[in-house]
Amino acid sequence: MSFEPTILGRTGLIAGRLGLSAAYGVPARAVEEAFDHGVNYFYWGALRRGMMAEGIRRLAKKNRERMIVVVQNYWPWAKLIPKSLTRALKELKIDYANVLLFSTFRKKPNHKALDVALQLKEKGLIRHLGLACHHRPLFAELEQKKIFDVFHIRYNAVHRGAEKDVFPFLPEKDGPAVVIFTATCHTKLLRRSYVPINEKIPRATDCYRFVLSHPSVHVCITAPQNLKQTLENLETLQMGPMTKDEHAWMKRVGDHIYGRR
Repeated sequence: MSFEPTILGRTGLIAGRLGLSAAYGVPARAVEEAFDHGVNYFYWGALRRGMMAEGIRRLAKKNRERMIVVVQNYWPWAKLIPKSLTRALKELKIDYANVLLFSTFRKKPNHKALDVALQLKEKGLIRHLGLACHHRPLFAELEQKKIFDVFHIRYNAVHRGAEKDVFPFLPEKDGPAVVIFTATCHTKLLRRSYVPINEKIPRATDCYRFVLSHPSVHVCITAPQNLKQTLENLETLQMGPMTKDEHAWMKRVGDHIYGRR
């Protein structure tokens, strides 16, 4: 079984199972290659690299309706949100963002910020609101209000708290899109110095497969540095879900790393 495209929760958008982040400078050619392999979720986050912007600009000329462009917002001050969004749209040369992603650590966005975001939605500058947060109980609370259609959640073999604190509280029908970040636990899962000596070292594809094997997850974000890493990551899509033995192995490695804290 391979990881086929999925409906991105109640957004109704069709998304490839891997997303692409600008964080580590993925080149434009790699962005186009990923799109040719079904990757259409583009995360324009905190670290915005010009090379990925060029890739998005090239693709958007003919494929904008097939792309899901996520623009991240860190500003808690409402008056700065439109300016930040406009700057991003101008750099990417697109007319709207599919998702405006609020990033907080423990608190929900304030009412003024949400009001401004909803005004931007009415103007057609964004289509959906999203939230990225490290405080897991907040997702279940906010889901009751249905303001956010996309949740960015930390989840990997080391940090599996979402399995009990988030996923069970999100509805299967008409629920939010669940997008996962830090699948490699900031590369700790890929390093011999963190992995038990008697266990095989996971590859990035193993980390992505672990995440995507959970039935609640729609998309897993990747952050390659170059074309070679991009092509390696794309192997995930053909490899498909993990077996029980593979899943147990990843959990053993994750538990060991978690215990080192």
